[in-house]
Amino acid sequence: MSSDICGILPRILIVSRRTVRKNKFVDFVGEYHLDLIVSYGGVPVIVPRVSGVHTLLNSFEPIHGVLLCEGEDIEACWYDHNDDHDSDGLDLSQEELEEIRRLHASDTSIDKEKDSIELSLAKLCLERNIPYLGICRGSQVLNVACGGTLYQDIGKELSKKCDQSQRVMHINYDDYDGHRHAVKLVKNTPLCHWFQGEEEEKEEGEEMEILVNSYHHQGVKKLAERFIPMAFASDGLIEGFYDPECYNPQDGKFIMGLQFHPERMRKPDSDEFDYPGCPFAYKEFVKAVIAYQKKLNSLTSVPKPLKLNKEMESKRKIIVRSFSLAKNLYTMGRGNCSSKDSELEIGAEFLEVLNSTFFIFI
Repeated sequence: MSSDICGILPRILIVSRRTVRKNKFVDFVGEYHLDLIVSYGGVPVIVPRVSGVHTLLNSFEPIHGVLLCEGEDIEACWYDHNDDHDSDGLDLSQEELEEIRRLHASDTSIDKEKDSIELSLAKLCLERNIPYLGICRGSQVLNVACGGTLYQDIGKELSKKCDQSQRVMHINYDDYDGHRHAVKLVKNTPLCHWFQGEEEEKEEGEEMEILVNSYHHQGVKKLAERFIPMAFASDGLIEGFYDPECYNPQDGKFIMGLQFHPERMRKPDSDEFDYPGCPFAYKEFVKAVIAYQKKLNSLTSVPKPLKLNKEMESKRKIIVRSFSLAKNLYTMGRGNCSSKDSELEIGAEFLEVLNSTFFIFI
């Protein structure tokens, strides 16, 4: 691999979201994701949500990292076969599903192509240990790709099992960006380490708690076995998880999902984060991406060809021609017999070494 290629910044794939503008579809990605990736040394590569792109993902190689973020609900067919319907007896009726579609119209418009693209990318990351960060829907994609399941609607399923004091509003359309709810961070997890020191010292055994934003009506129901929770809402919903076997940013390992949006946790009318730890998920993710790229380059790099001076280049050409002539004379009984003896002697010496090696192996 040339030094030019080795000097290229790591490529992080992000799948766009689709909206309608002037009666035409427009693909977009939130600016905060892009800003943070660039600021920490990565290059965002936007994968358009276009029909058939899920079959063309090899054209986006090399892939050094994948960031999947917000979007519509994942179609239930991708995970309902993994669900134990007898575990809570809360299968949703057709009437309830219709009500959910009315309440969350923008989220419940299923995007089959985006599902296919993102699930394919998530599985590729898991197969090749490519660093992966899932935000909001992206965390749900990661869980589903590993065999986990989702609540089709938290209000209709999870909240029914909770006391009134435990219930959480996970989306507030009247205060979309300002809405916050508390989550408790699991000790000795990356998320807890990033936010340590954000609060006054806790009593021994007391869990750290932060306020996070929330824009979702679905969430993790059954967490895939490979993952460990990092945060819980008071209703028991998992708000963050990671794979401890695939977490070592310095070594290029990072597989994580966050249900909330740390990149959007900012003070009103300001770009100042709610907590200094908010951008750390992106910082550590890009760190892992950079390390992964270095490992990939070391495995695929090819030494530069030796630069010969004029004298050596002249001899190289004589050897190549002599070998060609000698081969023809030996195998086919024909060649340019008017070649200089010195040239054929060099070719003979070359063949002598080659034949000696050949006879050793036979």
